[in-house]
Amino acid sequence: MKVMIVEDENIIALELERIVHDAGHQTIGPVSTIEQALAHASRSDVALVDLSLADGLSGAQLARRLIDRFGVDVIFVTGSPESVGNGIEGALDVIAKPFTDERIASALSRAQSLRRDYEGRNAVF
Repeated sequence: MKVMIVEDENIIALELERIVHDAGHQTIGPVSTIEQALAHASRSDVALVDLSLADGLSGAQLARRLIDRFGVDVIFVTGSPESVGNGIEGALDVIAKPFTDERIASALSRAQSLRRDYEGRNAVF
């Protein structure tokens, strides 16, 4: 699975990248702005998205575009999960910082299972 990392804090982005690789997935990015993320969206299956990016509190706005325009599954990874409220329709999960390797890997595993289920239902025989 191709996982885009959308995070403007370099140390956190590198940690997410390591976890994604350890879980057996490919990474795209890290990227830190809406513009950069949208440029890579068509190559992504899943995006780990922070709410606060280099171009402001734009993670929720980005998530909506990734879900609606590109069919990318979104998992929020944020220091302020309460800002997501009841969630954003179509987002798979909200993970609070600080996070554990297991929490990220579990969310990715769930995303992969959901993608397989969806692709299996939409297969043309």
